[in-house]
Amino acid sequence: MKKELLNCETARSICIIQTLAKLGHFPTRKSEKEAWFLSPFRSESEASFKVSLRLNRWYDHGAGIGGNVIDLICLIKQCSVKEALMVLDKETLDFSFHQPPRLEKEPGIKIIKVNSINHPALLDYLKFRKIKPVVARLYCKEVHYRLKDKKYFAMGLDNVSGGYELRNKLYKNSVSPKDITLIKNQQSKLLICEGMFDLLSLVSYDSALSKKADLLVLNSVAFVKRVPDYLKDYKQVALYLDRDKAGKKATEFLLGAHSRAVDKSELYKDYKDLNQWWMKK
Repeated sequence: MKKELLNCETARSICIIQTLAKLGHFPTRKSEKEAWFLSPFRSESEASFKVSLRLNRWYDHGAGIGGNVIDLICLIKQCSVKEALMVLDKETLDFSFHQPPRLEKEPGIKIIKVNSINHPALLDYLKFRKIKPVVARLYCKEVHYRLKDKKYFAMGLDNVSGGYELRNKLYKNSVSPKDITLIKNQQSKLLICEGMFDLLSLVSYDSALSKKADLLVLNSVAFVKRVPDYLKDYKQVALYLDRDKAGKKATEFLLGAHSRAVDKSELYKDYKDLNQWWMKK
């Protein structure tokens, strides 16, 4: 007899915490009422993705969206409700470096203007992160944007699809479509790091890098499976990814994707990432 497909009513009762665990996501903190995760479909360093244990519902405070486990699978897997039900119906959810949703634009975010980094608050933020403005201006812009009828500004690093990673002292956000950042200097060597400030820290550490290599920023380890398509153009690949669980798994994947890829994270072996090391240094 053909197995009947899981229906929506039954699927909504499937535990979100267990589903996330099978996809490789685990809470950074947990109480009797809720669990907090790093968002499974966008890049962030502080957990803003909450799961209510009582309601079995999730809400991503950074993206301003939420829902049930079906909605979550639709976002992570970029699939229809029918396909999400098929995924949830499996005995084991296949782990992969899943791709974040490619939305036409981030809900509520509208870019007002983009110019060189000069705002005193951003200059103070760079000072705090131990990055010289002259270095930041080589790769980032000052982006002014509107979100929910309020105006904000941040440092912005653009990506290959026209979106931006946005950072300031108070907020970490992005303008979709999210994607990797590739800075081409017409070199045969490629340096790969994870985030905006990892890039700026690496160039601050060795300013010659910007002339001796092309630079790729993942903007999220979720994008690691897009990288092999770019690797074929390079004779050497140096990896400067985070030393946490996700970063190490991404490093292993990329080491296997290129015969001359090298893990360079020994440089900051006592720290989580490049910027944490650079700030202490």
